[in-house]
Amino acid sequence: MRISSKADPRHPSGSRLHVGCGEKVIPDWINIDSRRLPGVDRILDVRKGIPFERVAAIYAEHFLEHLTLDEGLAFLQECRRVLAPEGVLRISTPNLDWVLASHYRLGQLIPEEERVVDCFRLLRAFHGWGHEFLYNRSMLSASLRASGFETVRFQRYGESDEPSLRGLERHETWEDTPDLPHVLIAEASGVARPQPLPEELVREFLAAVRTT
Repeated sequence: MRISSKADPRHPSGSRLHVGCGEKVIPDWINIDSRRLPGVDRILDVRKGIPFERVAAIYAEHFLEHLTLDEGLAFLQECRRVLAPEGVLRISTPNLDWVLASHYRLGQLIPEEERVVDCFRLLRAFHGWGHEFLYNRSMLSASLRASGFETVRFQRYGESDEPSLRGLERHETWEDTPDLPHVLIAEASGVARPQPLPEELVREFLAAVRTT
């Protein structure tokens, strides 16, 4: 993947970027999408780079799961690059643990036709809506640390210790519980030496999904 590191002079340092905004734009943020939609400030394919420097915050809701694993890791690394050292990345993405617990009734006595329903629902969660890779809490945290973030904190829907990051979520909510939310919301900050994901696992996974 070719990443462009040249900053766009139209936007000053300290900007806040809303990546993959769709039509759910956020006032006072730079709303970025790959499509020309109402309210979009910049049309960018962020897989090719994010032409900003020293931004204060990046927010991406239900975006990461639409990238392949290697695209997702490259995107997180690029976020770390363009953020100021004290900047914060807030990521919201479906929770794989919630998908499994709510879509597949393993070990329960249910009719055969309900087993068919569960099969469709689970596979739809993986392959529907353009999904490429689903994360559990451990994988998301590990991916952020592999991208050079020092601190990873998980937050609840709409909540944050940082006032400018509160109330940003626009996606509909489902049947959450305190211990098992349907989305993972992580805030990553700081700069640290990357802690790579297990190389063999990544290599085997990428080789398998690229097989045609």
